[in-house]
Amino acid sequence: MTATTATILNSIDEIEPDIWDRCADVAGPYNPFIRHKFLRALERSGSVGDATGWKPFHLLVSSGTDTIGVVPMYLKNHSQGEYVFDYAWADAWQRAGGHYYPKLQISVPFTPASGPRLLCDQHNSEHQQLLVQACQQVAQQTKVSSLHMTFMTETQWQLAGQQGLLQRMDQQFHWHNGGYQHFDDFLQELASKKRKNLKRERREALSNNIEIEWATADVLTEDHWDAFYRFYLDTGQRKWGSPYLTRAFFSEVQETMPEDVLLIMAKREGRYIAGALNFIGADTLFGRNWGCIEDHRFLHFEVCYYQAIDFAISRGLSRVEAGAQGSHKVARGYLPQATYSAHWIADENFRDAVARFVDEERDYVSQDMAYIDEHSPFNANTDIQNLRKNSSP
Repeated sequence: MTATTATILNSIDEIEPDIWDRCADVAGPYNPFIRHKFLRALERSGSVGDATGWKPFHLLVSSGTDTIGVVPMYLKNHSQGEYVFDYAWADAWQRAGGHYYPKLQISVPFTPASGPRLLCDQHNSEHQQLLVQACQQVAQQTKVSSLHMTFMTETQWQLAGQQGLLQRMDQQFHWHNGGYQHFDDFLQELASKKRKNLKRERREALSNNIEIEWATADVLTEDHWDAFYRFYLDTGQRKWGSPYLTRAFFSEVQETMPEDVLLIMAKREGRYIAGALNFIGADTLFGRNWGCIEDHRFLHFEVCYYQAIDFAISRGLSRVEAGAQGSHKVARGYLPQATYSAHWIADENFRDAVARFVDEERDYVSQDMAYIDEHSPFNANTDIQNLRKNSSP
């Protein structure tokens, strides 16, 4: 039998784009975040690297000259930019005298969007198991405290659990397309009061002579990115003090993957005042970043949520993933959706403690999702479980 080998790549440029993307192609529907060009944009722009605490540590698993699969992985000395929070774990372990960092993170940096993390044939469970085992072996050999796969698909989450990783669950809020032809079709499925509220918010959001512009590949320019980067910096500085993405990242995206981008920009009196960055997948619009330099009531909802719905309907997309957190999205027609992560902990005693925590957390999340479903904004005739099922990947 041909031996299986695992190779660590300290830069995404150490593997040919075609080889990486072939693995991404068979892992599932087109997802812009797991493509070679997106990960390269993060690295080339300096958004990811040793200086930011996200050291590329990508995994390539081969059998002879055949590539079995790849894994986007990073060696980290902090827990920033992940959106699956383990600060309490790090604090507990370090108070007990251990060293939580460095750790290994299998994810797309700064991107709380679900997708495959084991990039190989999605129908080949043996290959996926080989990738999980290779990741565990790398974690053991590098003597890190832990290994974390975040925002993975449910199928890969279940497989990781079968391989002994701890299973954690959280929730986001996604909009599901019920085969609507127009925004009004969606509104008709909401309860009367919620429908009126959405119409009022949309009117008020644009009441100060604000215009909305969709900027996609054919019209995107560096001027758009200059304006959006100002919005991005403003939000980042107000929320966490140090925005993750550099200005060069957006230029790299403009050069290599403009067809995957939707910028929703708000303009008043000839000047851009707000904007939201979205990425376009095979069946999903992924909302990523928002910012503004003028505050207008409901403008955030209009630009980030309602315009995203309009675009998804126009493109026939199944879902809008509006990013992390934000239960206020429920009143705007977004439903709770489980997100999944899997965790390997080196220390047996610490692993047992974390296992108890994630078991209790899963129960709480499940109960909370069920409660929100019972109090959704949709009218009694709308089968939200069927709506969610029919638009899920």
